[in-house]
This record gives sequence, C-alpha cells and structure tokens, in this order.
Amino acid sequence: ERERERERESGAMVFARGGPAKAARGRGPPCSTPRVFAWSSPANHHHHRPPAMLATTREAKRLQRASSMMASSSSVSNCNHARAPSRSRSTAWRTCASSSSAEPFASDPQKKANLLQAFWKFTRPHTIRGTILGSVALTSRVLFEHSNAIRWVLLPRAMAGVVALLCANAFIVGINQIYDVKIDEVNKPYLPIAAGEMSQSTAWVLITTLGLLGLTIVHTLFGQHIALLYTLSLVIGAVYSVPPLRLKQRPLPAMACIVLCRGFLLNYGVNDAACAALGVPFVWKFPVAFITGFVTCFAVIISAAKDLPDVEGDKKENVKTFATWLGTGKVAMASIALLMLNYAAAIYLGFTQPSQFNSALMVGGHLVLAGCLISQATRLHMTGYSQQGIKNFYRFIWNLFYAEYALYPFI
Repeated sequence: ERERERERESGAMVFARGGPAKAARGRGPPCSTPRVFAWSSPANHHHHRPPAMLATTREAKRLQRASSMMASSSSVSNCNHARAPSRSRSTAWRTCASSSSAEPFASDPQKKANLLQAFWKFTRPHTIRGTILGSVALTSRVLFEHSNAIRWVLLPRAMAGVVALLCANAFIVGINQIYDVKIDEVNKPYLPIAAGEMSQSTAWVLITTLGLLGLTIVHTLFGQHIALLYTLSLVIGAVYSVPPLRLKQRPLPAMACIVLCRGFLLNYGVNDAACAALGVPFVWKFPVAFITGFVTCFAVIISAAKDLPDVEGDKKENVKTFATWLGTGKVAMASIALLMLNYAAAIYLGFTQPSQFNSALMVGGHLVLAGCLISQATRLHMTGYSQQGIKNFYRFIWNLFYAEYALYPFI
C-alpha cells in the first residue's frame, strides 16, 4: 500500500511538470505508464485518487493549459514559431502571412488619398474657385442675353472650355511653386513641394501634362483667336515665375502679369469664346466693359495684397514687393481704399445707367459688399496688422472677388 501511494504521488508530479510525455523522455521520476493513464480514464477518475491528489492534478492541468495558450498567443503576435506548438506555429504563419499580404492593400488607399490631397493643394483651390465662378458667371450672362441661340449640343464644348481654363490655372500656380520652394518653406510650408509631399519631378510632369492638355482642347475646339489668347496667358504665367526674367521679383511687372491674366484675358476671352460658340458677334456692351474693368482693378488689389502674408520669406530671398517696400499696414490700407473706389464706381453706375443695369441690385449689392469691407478693415486695424489678421484679410478679399462674379449675371 505504501509503495502504491508513492507511485500515485509520483504520477501527480508527472502531470504537474508537463504530463506523461516528459516521463517517457526520462525528465520526470519513473512511474508505471499504465497506472498513470488509468488515473486519467473517466471510469476510474474519482475512485482511485484521493481528493487532495485530484485537486493537485486539476491545478496542474489548468496551469498547463494556461501555459500553452500564452505560448500560442506569443507565437502569433511575434511570429516566434520555434517556441510554439505545431498547431500554434501554423496559425502564426497564417496570421503573419495574411497581415503582410494585406498591408499593401491597406496602405494603397491611404497613399492615393495623400497624393490626391497634395495635388489639390498644388492647384491652389482659392484660384480654382475664382476661375470656375468667373467663367460660369460670364458665360451665364451671355446665355441670358442670347437665350434664343442656346443649343444643348454645345454643353460638352462649354465643359471642355472650363477644363482648359483649370489646366491653365494649375499650370501657372504650379510653375510658380516649383521656382518658389525656398520662399514657400518660410511663407507657405503647407504647400506640397515645400512640405515634401510632392517631388519637383512629379510637379513638372503635372504642369507639362496639364499645359499640353489645355492647349490641345483650345486649339481643337475654339479656333485660332481664342487659342492665341490662351497661349499668351500661359507665357505670361511662365515669365512671371521662371528665371531669368522672373517678373515677380519686381512689383510693377508682377502686377502687370496678374492684371493682364486675371483681369483682361479671362473676362474678354470667356466672353468672346461664349459668343463664338453661340454664333453671335462679340460686342463690348456696358455690362461686359464693367465687369472687365472692375475685375481688372480688383486684380491690381489682389496683386498687391497677395504679398502681405509673405513678407518674411520675400525679404529672405530678396524679392521686392510693395509689402516689403512700403510695409504691410500701408499696402493693406491702400488696397482697402482702391477697393472702396471700385465699389463707389459700381454704385454710381447703378444710379446713372438704369437702362444698362438692374439698378436696385447694382446699388444694393455693392453697398452691402462695401459695408463688409469696412467691417473687415476695422478688424484688421484692431489686430495691429498681425500675421493672422493679414491672412484673414487676404482670404476676405478673395471672398469679395467671388461675390462680384456671383452678382454679375443678375445686374
């Protein structure tokens, strides 16, 4: 009986240390294998072991299962297959393989999203909004005046014209970013090239593709006259930024480039193209002359105000602008005064030319815009012409620019 009790105690130790397999390899104390497995059989499970040994055996099995689960979990997370059991090893291999194969597919949408966001910033969205709103407003006014000549078959041609304008816009602002990297690292570090989100080689591919696409559309669909105006705008945009001319380094030539492209060529070119598409002759009517003159003066203001937030980088790169020459406060106040004169002229025309304009909208709309400008100028002065106040003022000027085009078809 004593010998049988000793054998039972040694069997419990075998289970506590890892089961009969270790005993078979000689790592546990010697025991009789039939008797060990007899203890594990369901029929004899409760009849041949004392309660204390039963509790010991259950605790050993629980510890063994917990140890096995921890080893399996560790092998899956770290791909440490050498220490895992065979079943856990295969599971770990499958887990690691599936995660590594799924990683490119998980990162591809993120890369595409980052690339699209960089491209969107590269095109300078505030200029895109101005181009789209201006072309739509100018075309809408021509359609209102010649509604009997509208043919829906011309809609694809009109959409192609908008695409060509956007291509020219992206070409001009894109080539400026390529040659302004050092300035943008100080003034506009969020732009894609300055931020390292887009390489210069990628930017060159983009602007070359967009420039060629716009030229192809215009030469194919809009005739030689419009194609010449379009090509002239691309050339002006290039000499504005590209050495050795790089006209943006001198205030007056830089202003002339912006006024010519944003003021005259866009308004005259879109009106002429819309009339040509409808088969009606282009005539310098009072509303067309008004919007061309108004936006040309507005372009003068934009060309001066655009440098207000960039004084630090322009001084560092020795770029002479009105803001670096006269100071941000004086340039801001001069821009406000010139824009107020623009609104005063529009209100005067609304009163004196009721046959040419919708007087109520012409006068009332520009009074509201002038009041908004005075309010923004007051806020700018209260900030002491701080950097943030200057940035808010410049964004507000663009909002006034959009508002003028939104008002134009109805005045």
